[in-house]
Amino acid sequence: MLDATCPNCGAPIRFRSNDLPVKVCDYCRSSVLRTGGNLQAIGKIAEVPDDVSPLQLGVRGRDGAQGFELIGRVRWRYADGAWNEWLALFDDGSTGWVGESMGRYMMLRPIEHSGMRTTIVRQLRDGQPVAPGTEATIDGVDYWVSDAKDVTVVASEGELPFSAPLGLMATSIDLNGHDGECASVQKDKDGEVEVYTGRYMSLAELHATGLRSFEGWPMPEFRA
Repeated sequence: MLDATCPNCGAPIRFRSNDLPVKVCDYCRSSVLRTGGNLQAIGKIAEVPDDVSPLQLGVRGRDGAQGFELIGRVRWRYADGAWNEWLALFDDGSTGWVGESMGRYMMLRPIEHSGMRTTIVRQLRDGQPVAPGTEATIDGVDYWVSDAKDVTVVASEGELPFSAPLGLMATSIDLNGHDGECASVQKDKDGEVEVYTGRYMSLAELHATGLRSFEGWPMPEFRA
């Protein structure tokens, strides 16, 4: 954990993970890049628009035996809508993403794919289109492509593994398994491909606590 001050406005900022180089200042919305012991403000970040998500920074949960805290968010937009990706910092220092779209939640963890021969990864690397319905096997699990789309960042907040300014573009491939499994393959603006695997989970299965409250929405029993 590193406590510092924002190089743009002087407000206190905190990096809770040594592996996350970017922090969005809560006060001036500057994206602060950490390189070694140096901090640099690299631009303003748009404020995340208000939504009806029960999730928020600081929510704690558990995936199996591992506890986590939500410490960052990226809001993505595509032609038919938008969704949230929440960065989860696990108690062992590793990270994952809680994807949130249309009331459904996915716990996704990054996997090593440098030796992977999955056609989808190769197609994405080579700039070839990936069609919905395409089948793929990742780490021994069979998936099919449910969606393939170009996406842009609406806004971001908290701590992140990369800078996510307004308008940042990427390609996102969503995959579903046959027993609640899900996966995501993403290609960033620099051509780097990342693969994430996991499964759909309810807020109760995530043991989520610290949820946002809304008038007329009774807090679920598992929140406490």
